Amino acid sequence: MLNMAEGLDRLGALATSPIMARLGAAFAEAGFELAVVGGPVRDALLGRTTNDLDLTTNARPDDILRIVKPLATATWDIGRAFGTIGAKIPGPAGTSEQVEITTYRADSYDGVTRKPTVAFGDRLEDDLTRRDFTVGAMALRLPVPALADPTGGVEDLVAGILRTPGDPDVSFGDDPLRMLRAARFASQLGFTVAADTLDAIARLRATIGIVSPERVQAELVKLLATDDPVPGIRILVDTGLMAEFLPEVPALRLEVDEHHHHKDVYEHSLTVLQQAIDLEHERHPGAAPDVTLRLAALLHDVGKPATRKLEPGGGVSFHHHDVKGARLARKRLQALRFDSDTIAAVTQLIEQHLRFFGYAEGAWTDAAVRRYVRDAGDQLERLHILTRADVTTRNAKKAARLRRAYDDIERRIAELAAQEELDSIRPEIDGNRIQEILGIAPGREVGEAYRFLLDLRLDEGVIGPDAAEQRLRAWWSARG
Repeated sequence: MLNMAEGLDRLGALATSPIMARLGAAFAEAGFELAVVGGPVRDALLGRTTNDLDLTTNARPDDILRIVKPLATATWDIGRAFGTIGAKIPGPAGTSEQVEITTYRADSYDGVTRKPTVAFGDRLEDDLTRRDFTVGAMALRLPVPALADPTGGVEDLVAGILRTPGDPDVSFGDDPLRMLRAARFASQLGFTVAADTLDAIARLRATIGIVSPERVQAELVKLLATDDPVPGIRILVDTGLMAEFLPEVPALRLEVDEHHHHKDVYEHSLTVLQQAIDLEHERHPGAAPDVTLRLAALLHDVGKPATRKLEPGGGVSFHHHDVKGARLARKRLQALRFDSDTIAAVTQLIEQHLRFFGYAEGAWTDAAVRRYVRDAGDQLERLHILTRADVTTRNAKKAARLRRAYDDIERRIAELAAQEELDSIRPEIDGNRIQEILGIAPGREVGEAYRFLLDLRLDEGVIGPDAAEQRLRAWWSARG
């Protein structure tokens, strides 16, 4: 709940902080305006932490650079073409602030690409009215603090509403990425998106196609990194926007006919995502959001629509949906330009997310537990979380049984790891020694021998290099 008095106090403290006071005075002395703008103002009013400060001014980039250089320990002008100069400004007791200062903008868009025709403006109010949402279209003037709010951002903060400063069709037509930001801010701030803004997203959803995959991916990552991404995902799915760049998620809303009843896969996936986040916080308090895990949780069942089969007697099966889902996820994440490490991790988790459920049906041998660990590799902890989160049954006895079974497998993994350094399972004889023992050159046969020894290690644990050599010789002799 927004406490306006406290919010205004925080704004006053921001304006009079040593670094902001120095910057404001320097620009005023040079004859220019300066204001903190957008997210930092919104977050100060809400009592949220702000990392980087965005400022805006009627000064042009060369003037900005001239003013801040004497105050800064470092400056950068990589955004000069768009009117942005960055600087690191030292403060008291060794502190510093990284700021970006941008000339007022009055851009225009051609409606075909996201690239604007860059034009600089002269009035703060004009700059604010071209921003994405009213709650981000506020500014704190410096050095004498004064709040500029030409589009009613404070009222929308109080009401918890996201809406565009003007006609949403025009705003989203100018920059379709703003539609994705609406979903992200809804989750990040816990706000409701105004009805006319939602309608505009639904009408203009196809225009997201002019936005680069990298920018779409970046917004999706920011959404998944929020504490509760589910409301934002629902907005994307309900408006049809998700179908434009990640259609596998809305496809999870499988039709259920009157004779074949089964769990709603879409709702199940959202529950798994939220439960994975809860477990993430529980097992790793204070850690950064694990977007890779969250992607895997959201997408873990995307193979179900393609493998869905209505069985006689009213059942429904999804045979091999783990393998199919991994392939679909890989293709989609590649299209969204995710990095190869993320793609590999997500697809591995999807492909392996069902592996544990065989354990719940009957205790595994130590060899089976070793294989589980070996196959999971460096994704083991994520697999632990995903597998636990995947239990969404309302049957309390079944849920308790699965929870006990996974507690047991984690206990056994820890015990075996302590005994055998399970994290780095490898044969007791390396490839060079294999060649010496068998008198063979590098090639396919060395690989076969290595795999034999690895299976021996997994099945029987540590037997010692001498025993391993005897078994290797016996295996080689038996091959003829």
